[in-house]
Order: sequence, then structure tokens, then C-alpha cells
Amino acid sequence: MIFVNKINSNLLQENGLTPYQLPNPKESLPDIVIPDAVPIDERVWVPQADQVWFRPLCLNASHGYWTNLLRVRKSGVLSCHRHPMGVHGYVIKGRWQYLEHDWVATEGSYVFEPPGDTHTLYVPPDVEEMITLFQGNGVMYYLDPWGKPMGYEDVFTKIAMCREHYSKVGLGEDYVDQFIR
Repeated sequence: MIFVNKINSNLLQENGLTPYQLPNPKESLPDIVIPDAVPIDERVWVPQADQVWFRPLCLNASHGYWTNLLRVRKSGVLSCHRHPMGVHGYVIKGRWQYLEHDWVATEGSYVFEPPGDTHTLYVPPDVEEMITLFQGNGVMYYLDPWGKPMGYEDVFTKIAMCREHYSKVGLGEDYVDQFIR
């Protein structure tokens, strides 16, 4: 906040605006501001499955949630999975659907996935690229179509995936630290 106030001090004075004058609690964590949320550098995208990548924005280890961009190119599938907690999504580019539902999420759509929803994300072959902002909570359980557990993801597996990928592509495993709170 102080940096923004210094940059805009004349504008603030001209408009009679006074920002908060006291410091934040010393225990509060720093903001995360990512000007290039959809990155130009391809190395920032972490591979998740065939034709599927994610770009971390916030990996909150203290509360067990993550916010990321999910990108699918061409006809991609994110395996069948269940969320025991709610998920929020906003489609930035392209469109997708769940094989188990009759609706299609298009650019500009907001999606709320209630706890217990089990689905398979599918991007049709005529969509060149899909990018959706997702905020996931807790665990994402991967299942086969008959409910047999196949694996899981949580904020800690996401962090580990990022560390491994960023190390391999030359950004360094600590590149992910800027997104962890």
C-alpha cells in the first residue's frame, strides 16, 4: 500500500483522498500481485496431464486451498475427480464442459462446483485453448468412472509439482515460493 501511495501521492492529494495511515499487523503476510497472470513465459505453466497445465497464483498452505489458471489445449481431459469442498471457476478463454453435466462453460462464465460434485473436465477438439481461473479447496480426489480412488491433489502436491517443474525448466524450485502463503 505504501508503494502505491508514493506513486499516486499527487493524485491522492488532488482528490482529497487519505489512505490508511497505520501499519498492517506485523503478522500479516505480503500481498500477491501478478501483473501477467496469463504468462508470456511458457515455463511458468506446470504440466498436469496430456494437453493440461496449471499456472499457480496463490498456494495457501495455511488454509489448504489453491488458486490457479488451468489451461487445456486442443481436445484435453482432466480426469474424473471429486471435490469434498466447493470450487469456484471463471472462464477467461475458450469453453469446456463436464461429461457428467448438460451445461457448457463459455468465456465469461462463472461456475460453482458444490462439495461432493464428481466430474470429468472436457475441452472439445474445436477449442484451440481454454483458460479458466479456479479456486480449489482441500483435496481433489481422482476416481475411475466407477468410483475407485486413483489418486489426489491438494495444495502440497501442487507445490511439489511446481518445485519439480520449475527446477527442470531453469526457473529454480524456489520460484514457486512467491505464490505460497
